[in-house]
Amino acid sequence: MIVRIPKVVTDKAAVILFVLAWELSARLELVNNLFIPPLSKVLATVWHLLISDMFLQHILISLARSMGGFAVAVIVAIPLGLIMGGWFHKLELALEPLFAIAAQANPFILFHVIILFLGIGEATKVTIIAWICIWPILFNTMNGVRHVDTTLLKAAMSFGLKRWKIFWKIILPAAAPSIFTGLRLSAGYSFFLLIAAEMMGSSSGLGWFVLYSQENFNIQWIFAGAVVIALLGLAIDALLAFIEKRLIVWRQAG
Repeated sequence: MIVRIPKVVTDKAAVILFVLAWELSARLELVNNLFIPPLSKVLATVWHLLISDMFLQHILISLARSMGGFAVAVIVAIPLGLIMGGWFHKLELALEPLFAIAAQANPFILFHVIILFLGIGEATKVTIIAWICIWPILFNTMNGVRHVDTTLLKAAMSFGLKRWKIFWKIILPAAAPSIFTGLRLSAGYSFFLLIAAEMMGSSSGLGWFVLYSQENFNIQWIFAGAVVIALLGLAIDALLAFIEKRLIVWRQAG
C-alpha cells in the first residue's frame, strides 16, 4: 500500500529542514559565519531594524511602488483579457501576436529605455513594474475565458439570458481561477523585479537597502533584507490566495 503524503506537508517539511540546516551549519561552523550568519542572528537583526523607522520606511516605499505598478497592470490587463478572450475575434487575431512579442521584451533593457523618457523617478519604477505584470494577467485571463465550458454557454443562451448576464454569471466565475493565477504570478514579479530596479536607480527601498549593505560589507543586513523580501513575497501570495478563496465562497453563496 502506497501512502501519499500531502503536498502541503512536504512543503512545510522542506522549509523546516532548510531552516534547521541553515541554523545548525552556521552554529557548528560548517560554513564561514563571516559570509553566512546563523538564521537566529539574522532574525534578531531584522527585529532591530524593524524597530528603527528607517528600515520600515524602506519596506513601505517598496510595497507602494510594487503595488502601484501591480494595480496599473490589473486595471489594464483584466478588461483587455476579458475582451480578447473570445468576444472580439478580429481584435484578438490582430493584437495577440503583438502582445506575445511585447511580453518577451527584456525588462532590464526596457528599464534603461524608460529612463530616457521619464528619468530616474517613481514613474519609471511603476511603469516597468506595470509592464512586467500585465502579461501574466492578460494571457491567463484570455485563457480562462477561452476555456469556459461551451455546454454552459449554450444552456445559458437557450434560456435567453442576455450577454451581460452570461458574462457575469458564467464566464467571469469560470475564468476566475485562471485570472487569480495570473494575479499571483504578477504580484510576485512586481515585488522581486522592483528590488532589482531599486538596485539600479534609487536611493530608497529594500533593493537600495540590500545594495547599500553590500557596499558596506554588512552581511547581516544583506541577509536581513533578503529574508524580509522573501517573507513579503510569501505574504502577498498568501493574501491573494485568501482573497481568491473568499471570492469563490461568496460567488457560490450568491
